[in-house]
Amino acid sequence: MTLFDNSYARLPDQFYTKLAPTPVAAPKLRAWNSELAADLGLPDWNADEKAAIFGGNAVPEGAEPLAALYAGHQFGNWNPQLGDGRAILLGEVVTGGTRRDIQLKGSGPTPYSRMGDGRNWVGPALREYLVSEAMHALGIPTTRALAVVTTGETVLRETPLPGAIVTRVASSHIRVGTFQIFAARQDTAALQSLVDHVIARHYPGADGVEGFLEAVVARQADLIAHWMSVGFIHGVMNTDNAHVAGETIDYGPCAFMDDYHPARVFSSIDHGGRYAFSNQPNIAAWNMAQLATALLPLMPDREAGIERFTEIVNGFAEVYQKAWRRVFGAKLGLSDLGDAGVDLVTTLLSMMAEEKADFTNTFRYLSSDPDEALLHSGYADWLVRWRVAEPDEALMARANPQVIPRNHLVEEAIQAAVREDWAPFEALHAALQTPFDAPTNARFQMPPEPDEVVVQTFCGT
Repeated sequence: MTLFDNSYARLPDQFYTKLAPTPVAAPKLRAWNSELAADLGLPDWNADEKAAIFGGNAVPEGAEPLAALYAGHQFGNWNPQLGDGRAILLGEVVTGGTRRDIQLKGSGPTPYSRMGDGRNWVGPALREYLVSEAMHALGIPTTRALAVVTTGETVLRETPLPGAIVTRVASSHIRVGTFQIFAARQDTAALQSLVDHVIARHYPGADGVEGFLEAVVARQADLIAHWMSVGFIHGVMNTDNAHVAGETIDYGPCAFMDDYHPARVFSSIDHGGRYAFSNQPNIAAWNMAQLATALLPLMPDREAGIERFTEIVNGFAEVYQKAWRRVFGAKLGLSDLGDAGVDLVTTLLSMMAEEKADFTNTFRYLSSDPDEALLHSGYADWLVRWRVAEPDEALMARANPQVIPRNHLVEEAIQAAVREDWAPFEALHAALQTPFDAPTNARFQMPPEPDEVVVQTFCGT
């Protein structure tokens, strides 16, 4: 029996270009997610076989490699054609009734590369592996990482850098931009095929186009609330990076905050702060409006469709607020975050911003040593109010991680790997798998020293 069942490859030809990955000089397996591999039901390949398959030098039986087509708004500007410019979808596997894509990222040029080389260097590959697996351990919907293979080739960016391919696993790789390109091309038949495919794959209970849009809005609202609860900044919330099943996808210039500020930006290409931390809910709603616009051609009555879709998109705020209250309530140990609880959260965040307090550690200290959590003139009064609410310490312990992929530690692991020292990557990855437990190395809990602070993160292209 073949391992693969490739439903996306059975869609019409205009959805993709079928092509194999570009082989590399000397693939070497550097990271392997054995737990995920077992969950996917993958064969017991040896290290050389894994390196060949996930380095792009061998296509496993049953795979149908392809590069997907999509468009998107990038920093609010419309780009009529994007697509997988450095990624190849090998195919889909189904285990336990769950369908998942296996995709190589950094696997060579495609028709959608836009003059790029289609490659990754080792830095973005390791960042995606570390951060996506950390997000999974935190319980946040995300794509996952299966493997990292170095290619034995040099990738030219500002300087020559070692090449690598990361293998990404997702429930699909379908984005808001996938809908946008067929709407822009007025290909209603393709648009309807895509809606039918996604409903069957992700939302089998959805009632037509309206039900589909409502379901996507709800998933996105829940996802962004989870991002906010851990201080995560995606960095490039373009519509081509908005996953219609509500998974975190495309870990480019992403970052977790150290000291808290609502306007925090790390991405080197986000010059105007469009995707700053506090803007993420509004941008997600904006992205949902673009999805609604793309779906309008499928509504028999355009005016009625605009009215109904506007209602659904405007409902994002309410769904998001419910999710936000739930996740931040848990962080304060409050299972029911009423208006008084909301005031507790917003007051605490304001004090944290004024004091430049560490986001992760401040919340964690509340459940272990609350008297030392924050040095602020108003904090003593805040503590009295919070304790009156009788917080649940066990709930807090499950909601407030001790270990996150701090930027300076990720950068340290990357730079060591460039020097062929993989120990920092392996140690950090191990610590990130149990984020709610105290790590054996206390350094993984600590904010960066002044000379370790990372102020910018970068895309891999």
